[in-house]
This record gives sequence, structure tokens and C-alpha cells, in this order.
Amino acid sequence: MSSTDVNSDAGSMVYAKALFALAQQSGGKEAIESTGQELEAVLELARADKMFNEFLSSRILPAKKRAASLKKIFEGKVSELTLRFLLVANRKSRLAFLGAIVASYDQLVQESFGRVEVDVYTAQVASSDELQLISDRLTSAVKKQVVIHPYTEPSMIGGVKVQIGDQLIDASVSTQLRRMREKLATEGAAALRAKVDSAFTV
Repeated sequence: MSSTDVNSDAGSMVYAKALFALAQQSGGKEAIESTGQELEAVLELARADKMFNEFLSSRILPAKKRAASLKKIFEGKVSELTLRFLLVANRKSRLAFLGAIVASYDQLVQESFGRVEVDVYTAQVASSDELQLISDRLTSAVKKQVVIHPYTEPSMIGGVKVQIGDQLIDASVSTQLRRMREKLATEGAAALRAKVDSAFTV
């Protein structure tokens, strides 16, 4: 399993909750957010560097050797708490689930601070004003601080798609056109059948 895999297992949230509690005790909101940012940076490094990803998730490499390497790589570059967590995760053979743990940790952060992360898809790169408008409308709708992650999807033609958790709000032009075609096909066939029926009705 790749360490960047975000598919959670039963233990990922347990580790995330333990880390969240330790961060809260060590420095409150600031420590919680900085710990999350450091873990995201480690995960991003694993996504960008195949060898580093394999180093984290390898079941062949002895935990003691990996621990020594982790200290050399991250000591002085991340907080003591983050490094300690990586070492514990290594000792417990959980680094292969780092992506899932980070995703669970981020979920706890958003819930704790009353935020919600939203993926916004547009056909072209959205301007800051457009993103702010979308953010304002979503904030008003969900009653939480919205953190937007913008993406482009040229196949949409136009409009916008919004992904909030597992809920997709699709207002793209391509989807509207597809629905219109389906409606015309269905209603058109019904209208034709009605005309045929009326022609044979005495």
C-alpha cells in the first residue's frame, strides 16, 4: 500500500485523534494547525518522490533503520511532536497509512474549527472574485467557514461543480445539456406516442 493512499482503515482515525489531542495540549490551535501543515508537507513529499514514498511504506526495510533515517531527514525541520509521531507510526508499522491518518487529522481540524473543505471545479481557472462569490454563497448555505480548493475541468464547457465531502452539486453546462437532451428525448417520444394514439382514436 502506498503511504499517500487516503483510503482509511480502522486505526487511522485513532492515530489522528491521539495526535490531535497531543497537539492541543502542546500549543492549542496554533500547534494543531502547524502539525497538520507539517504532516501535509511530508505527505506531499511522498507524492512527489517515488523513492521516498517507497521508503515510508516498505515492509522490507527494518523499522530501526527507517527510524534512524527519519531522524536524519526531519530533525530540526519539523516540530518535535511531528517527528515523534512519525517515529511512533514507524514503530507501529503505520507509515503505510500516513495518507489516511493525515486525512482523518484534517477532518478533525475542520470539525473543531467549524470549517468545511470544498472542491470547486470550473471549466477555466476561476478568478479570485469568482471564488470569493462561491465561498460567500457556500458559507451562507452551510453556516461554516468554507475552505475552497479550486480545480479546472475543461470538459465541463462552463458552469461550476462543487464537491462537499461525498456530496456533489453539479451545475455545469455539460450536465445541464445532457439533462436537457434526456428530457427532450423522453418528452419527445411521449408526444409522438400521443399523436399516434390520437390519430387512431375514433
